[in-house]
Amino acid sequence: MKILLLTQWFDPEPTFKGLLFAQALRDQGHEVEVLTGFPNYPGGKVYEGYRLSSYQEEIMDGIVVHRVPLYPSHNASALKRILNYVSFAVSSTILGLIKTRNIDVIYSYHPPLTTSISAALLSFFKRVPFVVDIQDLWPDTLAATGMVNSEKILKVVDRVCHFVYRRAAKIVVLSPGFKHKLVSRGVPDSKVEIIYNWCNEPALNNFEECSVKLPINGKMNLVFAGNLGFAQGLPSIVSAAEILLKKAIDVNIVLVGDGVAKGEAENKVKDLSLKNVFFLPRVPMNQVGSLLSASDILLVHLNDDELFRITIPSRTQAGLAIGKPIIMAVNGDAADLIEKAGAGIRCIPNSPESLAGAIEIMVSKSDRERDTMGLSGKNYYYKNLSLDKGVSRFIAVFEAIK
Repeated sequence: MKILLLTQWFDPEPTFKGLLFAQALRDQGHEVEVLTGFPNYPGGKVYEGYRLSSYQEEIMDGIVVHRVPLYPSHNASALKRILNYVSFAVSSTILGLIKTRNIDVIYSYHPPLTTSISAALLSFFKRVPFVVDIQDLWPDTLAATGMVNSEKILKVVDRVCHFVYRRAAKIVVLSPGFKHKLVSRGVPDSKVEIIYNWCNEPALNNFEECSVKLPINGKMNLVFAGNLGFAQGLPSIVSAAEILLKKAIDVNIVLVGDGVAKGEAENKVKDLSLKNVFFLPRVPMNQVGSLLSASDILLVHLNDDELFRITIPSRTQAGLAIGKPIIMAVNGDAADLIEKAGAGIRCIPNSPESLAGAIEIMVSKSDRERDTMGLSGKNYYYKNLSLDKGVSRFIAVFEAIK
């Protein structure tokens, strides 16, 4: 069958349902095309090598990628974010109708919700079913991150969500908690499929040497890599580092990546004169494995919010697959997954004291104990959450609705 992947973010942007997913579907004998925007995430500036235009067709590893215009932005301004989302929804709908042909199934990656509105419209006009893959539960995420505070706007977003849910042939979610939440809101149980996310296994396992290095000062390196946004709770991580420094715990807290909350965190580290916190820039996906492999401990952290208790941050799968012990500072499904895998220890999110205590415990463990956790997590990942497992599930969903 011919599958259209409709996603606002695609390679070379950091995304785990991008080119790797398209290649895996193609390798299973399906024809794949991609409808996406010009790469600008997470910095909000169009990537070097690309120029914003009315349309660009690109061939990536034999896969046709349709790039459509959008307003490039990903900063703290809600208005600019909305312009970014809406502009892509409009251009992907119009150019999707013109440029894509003979589609059997549309796959829509959400967030943002506006991408799924485009998918619903294309589905209607082209008379083909679409599947929406929900990675962030809107309007909950908008409220939790503070991006939207207006109750009226949140209610409008909620109504649009239900419109998308009714139109979609299937809804894929990343955790049992997501499914429970949707069913509680009236979505039929039979319409929702749980497919755990995977990570970029080739990039992690066949990585290039990273251009930036972890600190070499005789201390263990705890690495937190990825988007450094408001939801990631950076103030609590910095405060935990202050506690650890006062207790003379031999560990470096290394934050790798970019995001809207990074600047404030850097200022706090400077004000507190914390010598155990290091900031590294975002590195290409094909180099991330180098940093993670060189780390001693990995951290997953989100603010304590009801929404985040039913999500599984993408850092989780990468940490499991790379075989490193994980400190999980996220309540709910993510922490349950780490416990089930025997891959690390959990602590209270957004609690500097709890996080510092968990780090101290992990540092005090022997190399053998930490290695055992890492190996247990890696085995669990490849048995239950791998790319092969996930793609097989997606194909089954696509074939069922075709």
